[in-house]
Amino acid sequence: MAPDPRFFGPAQPQTVAGLAAAVGAEVQGEVARVITGVAALSTAGPGDLSFLDNPRYRAQLPETRAGAVLLSPKDAPAVPAGTTALVTGEPYRAYARAADLLYPPAEPEPGVHPAAVVDEAATLAPGVRVEACAVVGPGAEIGENAWIEAGAVIGPSVVLGAGVRVGAGASVSHAIIGPRSRLYPGARVGQDGFGFAMGAGGHTKVPQLGRVLIGADVEIGANTCIDRGAGPDTVIGDGVWIDNLVQIGHNVVVGRGAVIVAQCGVSGSSRVGDFAALGGQVGVAGHLTIGAGARVAAQSGLMRDVPPGAEVMGSPALPIRRFMRQIATLARMTKDT
Repeated sequence: MAPDPRFFGPAQPQTVAGLAAAVGAEVQGEVARVITGVAALSTAGPGDLSFLDNPRYRAQLPETRAGAVLLSPKDAPAVPAGTTALVTGEPYRAYARAADLLYPPAEPEPGVHPAAVVDEAATLAPGVRVEACAVVGPGAEIGENAWIEAGAVIGPSVVLGAGVRVGAGASVSHAIIGPRSRLYPGARVGQDGFGFAMGAGGHTKVPQLGRVLIGADVEIGANTCIDRGAGPDTVIGDGVWIDNLVQIGHNVVVGRGAVIVAQCGVSGSSRVGDFAALGGQVGVAGHLTIGAGARVAAQSGLMRDVPPGAEVMGSPALPIRRFMRQIATLARMTKDT
């Protein structure tokens, strides 16, 4: 099914040759064909671009009616007559770039809505859009072409870099956010960390005196919460992708390019290395280090450090092979006789 033009606008037609040049693919077929949309292999028509990356859908390729298909060299021989093959080693990545050309992101129309509240001591660079019922506090600095959606709250002295987009109903305080980063609706950045000193007579709140520093090109999913630091800062590196409903505790440092999937919780003062990946619902205890490039399977519970490049799963998390051997052993021990 093609994208609904009510929400994504009409596609910007592209020639196969132009798409191939943009994504670095080799054309096998008609280079002058015009592509006017995208669709799945099973539903695509002669004007559509599709892709094949997951082998589960390989059986659909010989029957597709797509005008062009992005796929790997090993799948190219199965492309049917009438369909142009765009051959690349990274079909899904190439599709993302091609779809971006066909359906370019919306550009904000600059201006401050009459129902928005922007403090006179805030600074707005050229091209900023502030939608209805949004609030921008005193001393805030909003970079060029930033987009603050309806009902979002930007606290005092917050800095948003050029091209930052803050989703509807999100809130940002005590934070400096790098260019082109995006907060999805309902995200919370910079609120107090969960810090208190316990005592028999009651708990005493520890002042949270740090900030949240977010790099460039970061994605922060809907209803995700990132606490500010207690003294050192909470730091999110360049190019990090954080899914919906994630909790990042105070003083956490997330390295560049890391991926954190939905419903993860990273406790205070833990460190996630560059390009590490945490699957959905992973829980990370406080003060741990997850090494660069490590991979943690969904629903794992981390109670000790993870070495760089390691793959772990389970609760408590163990190296994957060891965990699977334990599962196999348990299955044999409990097998019905």
